[in-house]
Amino acid sequence: MDDKTTVKAGYNTIAAKYLTTRTEDSEDVQLLREFVQRLPKGAEILDAGCGAGVPVARYLSQFFDVTGVDFAEEQIRLARQLVPQAHFLCQDITQLTLAENSFDAICSYYAIIHIPRREHQALVLNFHRMLKPSGLVLLCLGAGDLEKDIEEDYHGARMYWSHYDAETNLNMVKECGFDIIWSKVVADDTSPGSAHLFVLAQKSCA
Repeated sequence: MDDKTTVKAGYNTIAAKYLTTRTEDSEDVQLLREFVQRLPKGAEILDAGCGAGVPVARYLSQFFDVTGVDFAEEQIRLARQLVPQAHFLCQDITQLTLAENSFDAICSYYAIIHIPRREHQALVLNFHRMLKPSGLVLLCLGAGDLEKDIEEDYHGARMYWSHYDAETNLNMVKECGFDIIWSKVVADDTSPGSAHLFVLAQKSCA
């Protein structure tokens, strides 16, 4: 089983259980408040790696037109049930061919860190392509250097992670054509002892 298949199978297996660990009052979800304030009402938002749609897509869909994408079929099934006002696609976020300049903002929570890190720059560049001028990204990236990690029992399934350290990630986001607004290391409530780098950035006007 390759690494992406491990992630897909894992999140299909634990979809319902993982959903119970996600709350709307956690520090990571609170970051969405500023994200919302910076966007026009009715903005087009892509939630890349949306999972079951709760809490991120559900929160954002109160204000915006949200498209969620995830490659785990069970997660998308739950998302369509739990957040009927949003639109969901069952696709690999590293393979998206959505039109350029089609979104006002893109957010991605706990998805990029499950993708082989050699693919991260191409993914962020594709986000840049899909964003309208001055569009925003809110990304969950690695806070530490981790080429590959496998946990045999992540909420009851095998799981894979891969990411760069915070400084490397911030440089990568800049190299992909974004201006950093802020970055914060935030604890992961779903995995005690873990923390990730959250970055809010804007597509450069230059």
